[in-house]
Amino acid sequence: MILSKLRKKIDSIDKNILELLNQRAGITLSIGKVKAKKKASAYVPNREKEVYDNILKLNKGPLKDDTLRAVYREIMSGSLALEKSLKVSYLGPAATFTHLAALKKFGSSVKYYPASSITEIFAEVDKARADYGVVPIENSIEGAINHTLDMFTESDLVICSEISFEITHNLMSKYPLGSIKRIYSKFEVFGQCRLWLESNMPKVELKETSSTSKAAEIASGEKNSAAIGSSLAAECYGLKILAKSIEDSSHNITRFLVIGKTQSAPTAKDKTSIMFSAKDKPGALHDILVPFKKNGINMTKIESRPSKKKAWEYYFFVDLQGHAKNPKIKKALDELKKHTSVFKVLGSYPAHN
Repeated sequence: MILSKLRKKIDSIDKNILELLNQRAGITLSIGKVKAKKKASAYVPNREKEVYDNILKLNKGPLKDDTLRAVYREIMSGSLALEKSLKVSYLGPAATFTHLAALKKFGSSVKYYPASSITEIFAEVDKARADYGVVPIENSIEGAINHTLDMFTESDLVICSEISFEITHNLMSKYPLGSIKRIYSKFEVFGQCRLWLESNMPKVELKETSSTSKAAEIASGEKNSAAIGSSLAAECYGLKILAKSIEDSSHNITRFLVIGKTQSAPTAKDKTSIMFSAKDKPGALHDILVPFKKNGINMTKIESRPSKKKAWEYYFFVDLQGHAKNPKIKKALDELKKHTSVFKVLGSYPAHN
């Protein structure tokens, strides 16, 4: 009897929640019409962050913040779909970690299109066949993704948002662990699972593939074979997970970028990414760093890549705390330009919480 009464209370609350969600959706449609008249982007990263921050600030429990974030991810995903049929390109095939990161950012209500390379993702967005692209930029173990950095040297696309995604590797197969003769996965993944593989599968052949999803696809059709990849890949290709979380480090995190054509407005916590080439003169790199120190700006990352245009010429990629419209950062960047032969702001966007 008590259980029945409690369930009736939940049913009543669910009815109210549904009514409120549809009221919210109605307002979203009105917002979409205003954006359409202004030719504004449907996806607004700074507003997305504002919604999350507001909800988490109001949360008193017992629901955890991560639970509420997941719920609102889908609410906002549905809202985006009402405003526009949003298309997102990601590094495919389906069930890659880039796909999972894209789902974490945009939810299940937008349309996803796999691309065969990072170059193709940039091209899809540049040619407006996709509204946004999701590309990997760095891994906490392996470091920077050089292909992505190189693409920014020629592209006019900007960074709209970032995604921090914890990578968990699983061994999966249709066959028992003791019968596995070969394992498929990406070269980098084997490196991230080296200790586990040496301890548990020392005599098994390791075969490289272009992606963890491709590895799962091959293993699904080959006798006594296994793959290392995501749980979604196991689900997609009908494989059983034989061992979970086999990565050597418990802090295996990959950072992904959302690329598009629209710059994000400032929020309370932003990041700015820039690219430049120093002038060829003594003390050039020192001159470049001085404006940041003088204006009290924190650099969170610096990478260098060969320009591929001139021998021993390099492009530097730097991440800063704050938005490019912040007066101090604007002043520092203006000073920096005087000491560079190439300079570009790749984007200012909400920093991942």
